[in-house]
Order: sequence, then C-alpha cells, then structure tokens
Amino acid sequence: MRAAPPHSVEELLARARALEGKRLDAIARDVGTSTHGEAVHTKGRPGEILERALGANGGSARVVDFPDLGVELKTIPVDERGQPIESTYVCTLTLADADTQEWETSWVRAKLARVLFVPLLTRDGEPWPLRVIGSAVLWSPSPDQERVLRADFDDVVGLVGIGRIEELTAHLGRWLQVRPKARDGSKVGLAWGPDHEAIATVPRGFYLRTRFTAAVLADPGAVPD
Repeated sequence: MRAAPPHSVEELLARARALEGKRLDAIARDVGTSTHGEAVHTKGRPGEILERALGANGGSARVVDFPDLGVELKTIPVDERGQPIESTYVCTLTLADADTQEWETSWVRAKLARVLFVPLLTRDGEPWPLRVIGSAVLWSPSPDQERVLRADFDDVVGLVGIGRIEELTAHLGRWLQVRPKARDGSKVGLAWGPDHEAIATVPRGFYLRTRFTAAVLADPGAVPD
C-alpha cells in the first residue's frame, strides 16, 4: 500500500531517515509490491519502491515526485565506502528546440531545485532487493553550485543548438553531463545539423556525475572540482 503524501518537507525527511538500515525487499513487502525481475530490466524498481514508501504522488514525467513540496526523489547506488557507483539520471534532453532553451525555465533546473537523495548500499554481485537504505540528504543547490550547473547546461544546449550534436559526449560538463538514454540504439530522436538539416540520433539525458553526488552526500554545500 502506498503511503499517504507527506504534509511537509520535515515529515518527508523523517520518513526517509526512518528507512535507514532497511533492505529494499523488506520495504517492498511493507508497501505490498514485488521485487521480482532481473536488475537489468528493473533499474527503476528501487526508486518506485521508495516512492510508494515515502508517499510520492507526482505521477507524471513533467511533475516532480512530491509536487506539493517541490521535492524530487533520487536514489544513488553507493559502495561500502559510501561512494556513488554510477551517475544519477536527472531528465531527458530535448534536442529539437535546444537553441531556445534557457536555464531559468529548464526542466533540469526544476528537477534539481530540491532533491531528496537516498543512498542505496550496493555490494558487488548482490541481488538488488538486498540493497540497504543509507542516510538520506535533502539538498538544494547553493548559488555557487547553481552557477556551475548552469554553465554545464549552457555548454550542452549551446552545442546542440548550433547543430553540433555529434560532438556532444559524456566528457562535456563539470558536474552535469549528457549521455545516450537508449542502450541498444533502437530508439531515435530528432536533432538539427549545422545547416539546419534534420538528423536522426539517439535520445539523450542529463546526468549528475558521481564526483558531484559524492560531495553532496558528504556535504550538501560542497563545491567539488
């Protein structure tokens, strides 16, 4: 059973911290959902289980997970040292209108305005339902952090906007990077070339680098290299 939506940010954070030390399979049983399936096909299942346990009610790709509180939920698999082991997905990069996108009104900025990061202890070779909840961190970007994130965003949309989509790699961006979303290349998106010709390309998404999320988990106001 899905928990009722929390009435305040303080209540949400208290709920998240009450889950610390619990395994995903135990939480799934408490909320009446399944943990069946291979991890490769259930990448989003840990997040879905926590959404049910915490009372997320966003229910839309264009609404944050806790719309009444303005909070987005992000799970972060970490190793036994508490270090993130993969980058954190933020949202899709819209390619067709990149030349008109601005940071202030972007979906990236809205998603990152206030985030509840929940670490998931992930031991090598262990089934994903056995992951253990770590200490949750409620984060909003400081002015210094936002300046870097904005610069990364501007670099990405600027490159796409002038038709240089094929030069866009995961190496671009200090903290915010862009990576393909389709693993096997079966999905195709539309972008524009240097002469404004239509180009078929794989969909891409914004991701936070591990060095940034590691710093935020240790100190929400940190400004890492």
